[in-house]
Amino acid sequence: MEKSLLKYYFKELDYDKKPEFLNKYLNTPSLLRLKEISYFCGMNYASKDIYNFREFITRYDHSLSVALLTWKYSKDMKATLAGLFHDVATPCFSHVIDYMNKDYANQESTEEYTEKILKSDSYLLKCLNEDGIDIEDIINFKKYSIVDNDRPRVCADRLDGVILTGISWTKNIEYDDIKMIIDDIEVYDNEIGFKTKKVADFVLKVSESVDTFCHSDADNYMMELLAEITRYGIQNGYITYDELYTSCEKDILAKLKNINSEKMKKYFDKFENITKSEIPVVNIPNIKIRDLNPLVQGKRLKEIQVQ
Repeated sequence: MEKSLLKYYFKELDYDKKPEFLNKYLNTPSLLRLKEISYFCGMNYASKDIYNFREFITRYDHSLSVALLTWKYSKDMKATLAGLFHDVATPCFSHVIDYMNKDYANQESTEEYTEKILKSDSYLLKCLNEDGIDIEDIINFKKYSIVDNDRPRVCADRLDGVILTGISWTKNIEYDDIKMIIDDIEVYDNEIGFKTKKVADFVLKVSESVDTFCHSDADNYMMELLAEITRYGIQNGYITYDELYTSCEKDILAKLKNINSEKMKKYFDKFENITKSEIPVVNIPNIKIRDLNPLVQGKRLKEIQVQ
């Protein structure tokens, strides 16, 4: 049986040496919900002819690895916690809900729930109070540029997304690649970059493959299909919009599949069984571009390439 690349990645991020303060936060109820939210937008439950993921990765996994990346290269407690909770408002099916909300370009329409969820988590508030940390320092994760940064810059959230997707979906990251990337990371003015052009080139290549997958007709069609399934469930009162932020994906899918409707049965037949040859051309305007231009020894990679 193939060993887990995800576990190896956590090992390279020094999971076994993680700071003591982090342990109690890993048991935060609002964060634990993310163990039931798939990283790849619910597509783990879709047709295996379209998606054949190498590993099941969750939003909890992503949250943890962003926090570990942030700590490893900043040793900043507040930034690390902000990284850990940056995706706490991820709903069931993740960016499918952005598609449902027609937020194709930024895919951030669900982030408005972050403050409400964190301020409602009494366990988290207790932990922050013990450590003398203001909740606002955790809510506003975008103020830590090592955690979140404008494109085409590289940050922990963005780099982790490239690595996780390369591990499981595009499958162009292996064990040696993980170690190579982690060992080559350098932080320049609180922005993640790389020591060598070779590694920056590799990360950019993987990122471009991720962008290609995310712009494919197959992915666009399946994301829109699950968005329509979810919209139908909400509009007809089988689930609520708020429920997407409090339930797990399996429960929501079970409710939707149990709807006694020929339309819904046809939706799910397509979602679970459609083949690559049946995917139509899908045109989605202004879909998010995942461009990167990493720093290499303080200079932008694409500037180095034209010299």
